[in-house]
Amino acid sequence: MGKAPRLDGTCRRDRVAGAAGNRRGSITGNNWSRRQPRGVFTMSYADPNAPRPQAVSNTTLAMIVYVLYLVGYLTGFTSLVGVIMAHVQADSADPLLRSHYRFQIRTFWVGVLYGVVGFVLLFVFGLGYLVWLWAFIWSLIRNIKGILALNENRPIANPTSWLFG
Repeated sequence: MGKAPRLDGTCRRDRVAGAAGNRRGSITGNNWSRRQPRGVFTMSYADPNAPRPQAVSNTTLAMIVYVLYLVGYLTGFTSLVGVIMAHVQADSADPLLRSHYRFQIRTFWVGVLYGVVGFVLLFVFGLGYLVWLWAFIWSLIRNIKGILALNENRPIANPTSWLFG
């Protein structure tokens, strides 16, 4: 029968290597004596309360909303995604970006209003087409103006304006 294992987690090889002059951490020595005893794990965890790095900057998010609005002319539903993003980001943004998010939110909801009014007036001598044309030109100008201002790091002068801000 063999001997019982030692309680300090070392084996015969550790004791022989230590006795032969190979010290811990030496280049020629083995690292057997550096092992942790079985069942002992050393791990470090990040602080769960520490702020996490952002995957995308806030300025980029505002630009993504403008792009989603422009793509919305072709698809329709991306504008809805854009306004949801703007609503989520508006309260926590710095003043410059908050003006852009408010501008984007106002652009979406006033655009929806123009769309509904245009649909109702569609049955009155086709006036709805003129309202829809105005809504398209109006929102295109607002989106381009917002993109240019964001690119130059300028806030929107009047984000709650019904015209072009």
